[in-house]
Amino acid sequence: MLETLDADALAQEHFKMCQYQINGYWDERDIYYEIIILPSNLVAHLVSSSIGITNRERFIQLKFSLVSPTFTDVDTENSNSQKIGDLVLVYDENLEFIDENWLLDINSPFVVALQRNQILDESDFRS
Repeated sequence: MLETLDADALAQEHFKMCQYQINGYWDERDIYYEIIILPSNLVAHLVSSSIGITNRERFIQLKFSLVSPTFTDVDTENSNSQKIGDLVLVYDENLEFIDENWLLDINSPFVVALQRNQILDESDFRS
């Protein structure tokens, strides 16, 4: 089953569904971020996949390495990428989404991490 699974398509679908944004994120130092904005050119590389069984339920777990491509020259093939984190996606046996787990490099120049006091609402722009 895992061999026929299009993991890249599942990751890209997940990015689009969340609009390249994470609402509510605790980093490794226990600092809370209200919103994380991911780059729109985010690429997910499948690192591992597994099937798990609990009680009578089965699930699929996909672990991705997340990179943001940086292009030195758009007209050439010279490009490199910077890893910005990892993502674990969990699906049931019918490929219905169950859970996600993000581990991000908040200090990456490709990640916008906003804490509660950094978020502006419409009232901040009224005069």
